[in-house]
Amino acid sequence: MSPNAPITQDVMTIPRKLPEGKVNLVGLTRDQLREALIEHGTPEKQAKMRTGQIWQWIYQWGVRDFAEMTNLAKPYRAQLAENFVVEIPEVVTRQVSEDGTRKYLCRIAGGHEVEVVYIPEEDRGTLCISSQVGCTLTCSFCHTGTQKLVRNLTAAEIVGQVMMARDDLDEWPTPGAPKDETRLLSNIVLMGMGEPLYNFENVRDAMKIAMDPEGISLSRRRITLSTSGVVPEIARTAEEIGCLLAISFHATTDEVRDVLVPINKRWNIEELLQALASYPKVSNSERITFEYVMLDGVNDRDEDAHRLIEHIKRHNIPAKINLIPFNEWPGAPYKRSSNNRIRAFANIIYNAGYASPIRKTRGEDIMAACGQLKSATERARKSRKQIEAEAGLNR
Repeated sequence: MSPNAPITQDVMTIPRKLPEGKVNLVGLTRDQLREALIEHGTPEKQAKMRTGQIWQWIYQWGVRDFAEMTNLAKPYRAQLAENFVVEIPEVVTRQVSEDGTRKYLCRIAGGHEVEVVYIPEEDRGTLCISSQVGCTLTCSFCHTGTQKLVRNLTAAEIVGQVMMARDDLDEWPTPGAPKDETRLLSNIVLMGMGEPLYNFENVRDAMKIAMDPEGISLSRRRITLSTSGVVPEIARTAEEIGCLLAISFHATTDEVRDVLVPINKRWNIEELLQALASYPKVSNSERITFEYVMLDGVNDRDEDAHRLIEHIKRHNIPAKINLIPFNEWPGAPYKRSSNNRIRAFANIIYNAGYASPIRKTRGEDIMAACGQLKSATERARKSRKQIEAEAGLNR
C-alpha cells in the first residue's frame, strides 16, 4: 500500500439500541431537557439548576456517563442513569485522505447511515454535516442527490455529528482546566447529505445547541447553512437561527437552473434573489455565499459571469461567490470546466468588486469532496451492472 493512500478504519458494525424506556438527552432544547427531568422525578424548584449542570457536562465537557457528573449527588446520578442516556451516532468507518480530510460513515437509529466530513485548514477546521438520509432534490450534478430520501435526521443525530467529530479529534476540554480558544473544529457547514430547510425544526434546535455559550459554544458566524433555495424558510432561518447563509445557485437563467437545481421550478431565480436580499438585514449576517459549481459548456461562459453579477447588484445583496470545480463521479453527466475557464470566470467577478475564491478540492481520494457525499454501503450494495445502467441513463 502507498504511504499516501487513504486510511480506512472499520470502527463499529452493529448498531446500538437505546435501552427500552430511556430518553436520550442529546438534541433536547433547554426547555425540553428541563421538562424531561421534571417528568422523571427532578423537583421543579431544582430543575433549572439541574438542566444547566447536565447541559454543561454533555455539551461543554463531552461526558456521556452520568456517574462522571461529579457535582451531582450520587443518588441523583443513579436516578438519571435509570431514566436517561446520552447517545450520539456511531462511527462505522473513518477514512483519512492524504490531504488530512476525514470522512466518517455514521450509523443512526434504524441502521441508516450518513456521511460527515472534517476539513482541516491552517486557520480553521470545518465540519460538513448532514441533515437528511439521502436527498429529495435530485440536482443533476450532485452524486449525493442520486440517493433517494429515507428520512429527516433528528436534532440529536445532527448535533451528535459534531459531538462525534470532537470525540475523534480529542477536543473535549478537561473540567476545571483553563479555557483554550484554539479549536480544531471551529466551523460547521450544513452542506452534507440533504436539504437542511426541508428539516427546519431539527436543524434549528441542533444549531441552537451548538451555539449555546455554556456548551459547544460556536458563534453563529461560524455556522453556515447551505440551501438550494427553499424560499419560504429563508426568512425563518434568519429569525430563528441567524447563522450565515450559502445558496446552491449554480446557474444564471431559469432554463439552466431548472435542470441543474430542479427546486428552481418551484421558486425561480427572481423569487430566490428577493428572499436573499432581505436575509442579511434580518439576521445581521455577513455576506451571503453564492455556491457555483463550474460545469464545462453549461454555466461557465463569460456571459454567465456577467449575468450573475447583474443579479446580485440589482438586488443589492452583500455577497461572495464560491466557485467550485466540479467533482466528477462515475456516470456523471457533466465535465469539470478547465482551469483557465474557471480563472477567467473568477476574474470577471473579482473585477466587478466581489470575492471569487476558487474552492480547493479536498478529499477526492476518499469521495469526500463537494457533491460526492453518498453512503458507502449504498454504493457497495449495487452491482457493477446497476452502476453502469444508471450511468447510461444519466448521459
